[in-house]
Amino acid sequence: MDTADNKRAIWVGLFLALGLIIFIVGIFFLGGQQKTFSKSIHISSVFDDVQGLKKGNNVWFSGVKVGTISSIRFSGPAQVDVRMSIDQATQQYIHRNANARISSDGLIGNKIIVIDGGSPQAPIVQDGDILQAEKLTSTDDMMKTLQQNNQNLLSITGDFKLLSHKILQGKGTVGTLMADSTMAIQLRNAMRNLEVTTASAARMAAQLSQFSQKVNTKGGLADKMFTDTTTFNKLTASVNQFQQAATNANKITDNLSNKLNATDNSLGVLLNDPKSAAQLQSTIDNLQKSSVNLNADLEAAQNNFLLKGFFKKKAKAKADSIKKANK
Repeated sequence: MDTADNKRAIWVGLFLALGLIIFIVGIFFLGGQQKTFSKSIHISSVFDDVQGLKKGNNVWFSGVKVGTISSIRFSGPAQVDVRMSIDQATQQYIHRNANARISSDGLIGNKIIVIDGGSPQAPIVQDGDILQAEKLTSTDDMMKTLQQNNQNLLSITGDFKLLSHKILQGKGTVGTLMADSTMAIQLRNAMRNLEVTTASAARMAAQLSQFSQKVNTKGGLADKMFTDTTTFNKLTASVNQFQQAATNANKITDNLSNKLNATDNSLGVLLNDPKSAAQLQSTIDNLQKSSVNLNADLEAAQNNFLLKGFFKKKAKAKADSIKKANK
């Protein structure tokens, strides 16, 4: 009996020792996971909504677990102060201008705090510092936004359904275009005309470009006008001379008009004095009558027997000269 009891006692002692060892290892393991036995600093951040964050949840920085949440308590109206225990070894990488935000460990995992941001120029975070909390959209806000988007999509779908129904019935411009073949043909013709017009405009633009290139050709008239001051001055002088000539012509015309309208010269008197014009007309009539009488007197002289021989000799001499010229 003593031997059996001793064996039983030994086995019980071994199980107790093994359990104690496992317990101690578990404590050290869990303590290592929770950073219980490592040196740490405490920082905090104030949130308006912790979104289900709990004490003991993890704190991450750049994808690395650097601490845990040590306490959560209210610090004011609708504000929650979250105190975090951060491993002292990672203190040198976290700066005071870093932000703290609430996130999830996976899609539906536990809530965690993520520290990000911060510039190397800012001082390193110290024990008791408060990090700026970054407000993120909560799941409820996301669901509300998603619901609103669904309602908008449903409204758009309804409007599109109504629009397509009206189009199929031939209502509206688009429906008329789809249902009326005549309008479709007219639209096609209009598009063809627009294409022709566009091509014509393109050709005109190309011709205008060629013309501008010719105008800008070195040594041409336009180039000399814009760049050669001598040519420009000559052209300006020619224009001035032309303007002077036009001015002189206007003066001459005005003087001639004044002379013609005046009565101190012969031509003006003839044009403006009716009495002088009548006398001139009478003189012309008398000259015409005198020329008629003179012709009659000359014919009578030719028939006079005293002068008839003279005129016959003169006529015979003229006939002989004509015959000599024809030979």
